[in-house]
Amino acid sequence: MSVFDVQGLGVAYGSFTAVKDISLEIPRNKVTALIGPSGCGKSTVLRCLNRMNDLMDATVSGKIIYNGEDIYGPEVDAAEVRRRIGMVFQRPNPFPKSIYENVAFGPRLNGFKGDLDQLVEESLRSVALWDEVKDKLDDPGTALSGGQQQRLCIARAIAVEPDVLLMDEPCSALDPIATLKIEDLIRQLESSYSIVIVTHNMQQAARVSEMTAFFSVDIDDEQGMRTGALVEYDTTEKIFNNPGNTRTEDYISGRFG
Repeated sequence: MSVFDVQGLGVAYGSFTAVKDISLEIPRNKVTALIGPSGCGKSTVLRCLNRMNDLMDATVSGKIIYNGEDIYGPEVDAAEVRRRIGMVFQRPNPFPKSIYENVAFGPRLNGFKGDLDQLVEESLRSVALWDEVKDKLDDPGTALSGGQQQRLCIARAIAVEPDVLLMDEPCSALDPIATLKIEDLIRQLESSYSIVIVTHNMQQAARVSEMTAFFSVDIDDEQGMRTGALVEYDTTEKIFNNPGNTRTEDYISGRFG
């Protein structure tokens, strides 16, 4: 059962084609990793999954089917897409508010009518942060350590009860101990959410994901153009142990990229 069916996706920024002809089905309630060298378009593809590229003057072609509907269809509300499909960014970006208000902000904005205190606690418990912050909920979120800030941002994302979590290199700014905590958290969350993660860390992709998409760059020497392309998409075990494409094998083995 797929959460996304990506069909012939292309993205251009002005005259620059960032990615072209990307097609893949992303399974529900599993972790899917997008890997590849810098500039191959994996973050561009990730941002298309919740229409974040709308904010960057990108031209998007093809289709992304989510729950049976093309999220780029003319009747679709991009704000609702982003509520259902949450995003966690490369660097922790807590709001300049208290820990409590960071988590409560989204539900308040969406008109949440239930017990907000309970929702904040449940969200913080979900990211294994409650015991660390329960006595300082009024402290600023920016006062937390980097790893705690990233878990707070994940709690903020899940507080609005999304269906999908997109993570754009969520550990790249963290130390190894905080990274392992985020990886443990990803494995715990996948029973409740479909997760798509962009990572430069191949060992991380191998540890946390069930499916892996390897992207690379197609170079047109005549035009001097570099365009991101999907090379191979399969189970993580197969991508890392028995890839079907020599470009994938070269990248995984360190001979390229």
